[in-house]
Amino acid sequence: MLTTAEIQELVATRMSQMDWTKEPKDLYAPVEYVLSLGGKRLRPLLTLMACNVFCEEVEGALMPALAVEVFHNFTLLHDDVMDKAPIRRGKPTVHNKWNENVAILSGDAMLVKAYEFFAKMPEDKLSRSLTVFTQTALEVCEGQQYDMEFEHRNDVTEKEYLKMIRLKTAVLLAGALKIGAIIGGANDQDASRLYDFGINIGLAFQLKDDLLDVYGDAKTFGKQIGGDILCNKKTFLLINALRYADLQQRNELNHWLAATDYNPQEKIAAVTALYDATGVKFLTEQRMDQYLDKALQLLDELHRSERTSQLASLAQRLMNRTL
Repeated sequence: MLTTAEIQELVATRMSQMDWTKEPKDLYAPVEYVLSLGGKRLRPLLTLMACNVFCEEVEGALMPALAVEVFHNFTLLHDDVMDKAPIRRGKPTVHNKWNENVAILSGDAMLVKAYEFFAKMPEDKLSRSLTVFTQTALEVCEGQQYDMEFEHRNDVTEKEYLKMIRLKTAVLLAGALKIGAIIGGANDQDASRLYDFGINIGLAFQLKDDLLDVYGDAKTFGKQIGGDILCNKKTFLLINALRYADLQQRNELNHWLAATDYNPQEKIAAVTALYDATGVKFLTEQRMDQYLDKALQLLDELHRSERTSQLASLAQRLMNRTL
């Protein structure tokens, strides 16, 4: 069985061997640029780790794993345009470095290439895996649409938010795991358990990102701190701050949500102080722990502790990212 480090090295090597030096340059150069920025490569890692739980040989899952990573980065290009995000992984976003039209079209090309890579897998596993991949891709779009709709609402519930992040973030982690399990030869029940493990890890992972956006270090987080606050993103923190705030605190939050002319740093500082006052940081951490516990329970139900221990360790590390 491969170690996590060995799989990470395999993914990094294959990613570096991708050739994007094609014409027209302004279509493919942004793809090469965004993929060169690195990142955790979490989704291809999960694909190969899941395959390795059920099979010693992971080569058959390698191209689908890369497809999942290319698809993920495609969504980031488009998300950054929609969010008007200036920074991704500590570097200018594609639409800032080129322009919005380039970011949209280069993202489209990445989606097409993702399906091309995905098709390069064992034929007997293709139909079942492609069903998962396509459904996952559609659900990610659904999640992004909910996210955009929430920007214009101040009555988003916690239940609605959790549904949105399940679609936008968690299903891609879960889908990567299920695809890897299918290629590795898992039965339907075990593949579904790994999918549910991914859903719970994905929910916890996004809640951690909500915290990092407010309380993180820009140097290690790789994105603008306070970006969610400036965009009035309906995060778990904001929804629960509105829910638990007293009248004065709620009025202040609503003032900042409605403000159009303000100093960005002043808004970030004021809203962060309200988060501190309402105790939503602790509440978010508590919910993260609940999802992590459920995820680890699902791994135990596979009865393959010697092969799932690395997945358990990875899940713990993701939740321990430094604020």
